[in-house]
Amino acid sequence: MAETQKRNDFYWSDVSHPHNIRRREILKKHPEVRNLTGPDIRLAIVTVLLVAIQLVSAYFASEFNFWLVLLYSYIVGATVNHALFLAIHEITHNMAFRKQTANNWFSFFANLPIVFPYAMSFKVYHTMHHRGQGVDGIDVDVPAIGEAKLFKGFFGKALWMFIQIFFYAFRPMFIKPIKLGKWHLFNFLFQLAGMVVLVYFAGWMALVYLLICDFFAGSIHPMSGHFIAEHYVFKEGQETYSYYGPLNKLAFNVGYHNEHHDFPSIPGYRLPQLKKIAPEYYDNLAQHKSWTRVIFDFIFKADMSLFSRVKRKPDTMEEVTD
Repeated sequence: MAETQKRNDFYWSDVSHPHNIRRREILKKHPEVRNLTGPDIRLAIVTVLLVAIQLVSAYFASEFNFWLVLLYSYIVGATVNHALFLAIHEITHNMAFRKQTANNWFSFFANLPIVFPYAMSFKVYHTMHHRGQGVDGIDVDVPAIGEAKLFKGFFGKALWMFIQIFFYAFRPMFIKPIKLGKWHLFNFLFQLAGMVVLVYFAGWMALVYLLICDFFAGSIHPMSGHFIAEHYVFKEGQETYSYYGPLNKLAFNVGYHNEHHDFPSIPGYRLPQLKKIAPEYYDNLAQHKSWTRVIFDFIFKADMSLFSRVKRKPDTMEEVTD
């Protein structure tokens, strides 16, 4: 890859991301990989359990001391909400059911404990991320240039990590506004009805609890390490990284991120099988050992910044195909 980085600029590449090429090579050498694609019912089962845990926790939140609720929110609630972020990520790829309509409705259910109706907007933006990884003005996962210039150095990066959920929520609207359709409206109405019912039966503290969980889930929390681990450049020449540690058990194997981008139609539960079938394509890539360590390194290492991302021009885009 032809890449350069300046003090106040990203790594710029003049070629497409590597995932389409690697996918074609793997399918040619290991055609049996196609058997791993398709939905996995375990996703639906675990998602129902996670939603139940959060709604029950929210219902009882008002019964406990606020500081105890705050501690529970960070340790348990934020972990569950972050798992639901990733459940929605999986459902976005139609991994719960075969029909897209069923997956859309199920994503609304998974969205309930997250308070804000973001499932359908995430679906649109995440599709852009896969098709145009790093493409300027398309991939809203990459920080805006003003954002990267503002949050510099130890304190800047630490502050950004602490409040990064706000940038993930609002950055897409400024970089690439999308046209809202009927499914966005359905998402909004479903979420509004759910929150009204929750507040009616459990009180406002239930809503406050879920909001606290949202904030912690996207702040300095071990699960949030994957936001940095996936595409920030820790080794020049490589733009996507996998993590094979134990937190994958709580994250639908999103740590298998090279594998996921190579084959977005393979559910997270089967990505370890992909790596086992084609280890020669993954074992030699740089990988992360700990999401917590990723957060630590990102904040403390002087050579890491919000500019540590690969960007490319729109003419490098290539369609995602299996």
